[in-house]
Amino acid sequence: MWSIFHKEVNTFFSSLIGYIVIGVFLIALGLVMFVFPDTSLLRYNYATLDQLFSIAPMIFAFLIPAITMRSFSEEQQTGTIELLATKPVSDLAIIIGKFFACLLLVVFALLPTLLYYYTIYELGVPKGNLDAGAIAGSYLGLIFLAGAFVSIGLFASSLTNNQIVAFILATALCFFGHWGFFFLSKLPVFTGRVDDIVQMLGMDYHYNSISRGLLDSRDLLYFLSVMIIFIMLTLTSLERRKW
Repeated sequence: MWSIFHKEVNTFFSSLIGYIVIGVFLIALGLVMFVFPDTSLLRYNYATLDQLFSIAPMIFAFLIPAITMRSFSEEQQTGTIELLATKPVSDLAIIIGKFFACLLLVVFALLPTLLYYYTIYELGVPKGNLDAGAIAGSYLGLIFLAGAFVSIGLFASSLTNNQIVAFILATALCFFGHWGFFFLSKLPVFTGRVDDIVQMLGMDYHYNSISRGLLDSRDLLYFLSVMIIFIMLTLTSLERRKW
């Protein structure tokens, strides 16, 4: 597993992939938080990082599929997946190694955003007038959300040898998994009956819950369950070649 992890990390940072991903993420956030007038932190009357945590899931829904689309699609296209299969490493170890490598890249992209926290901390009146607990919870929620999106992206990549198809499929699944259940809950058939239950099936509900700064084991278990389910689906998809 660790050999796969190191290989993937080296691939990201020995080429432009890792730097482009981090750069695009930071530029998009920077525009939203400091340039666009409707969301600029400098136009708010109170210190908050709500813009970061509200826009980040939408950026992740495009950015993470772009990271994961080559994970298995490229290997199936070039035939290197068969070479990996001959090595003394299980399919599950390959998947987990790629999962943590992709997740690490997302974490690296998040680290520079701590500068935004420092900026708001200094601009607050009085200085440091921030809800640190809610911000820490929001960062944790972003990491769990990123893990869920990465697992979805790996699954989509395992289904096809076309990277573009893998990207589109992963993006669609991420959007549905995060926002789809919220919109489904607004349908007349669910409204006033089981709309709350339908919303709880979506990632957005649990992400917002963690972002309040209160860690609920049910929210953490939800994201872990999503990751495990899609990792197992990816494993099943890879094992098709043995059937």
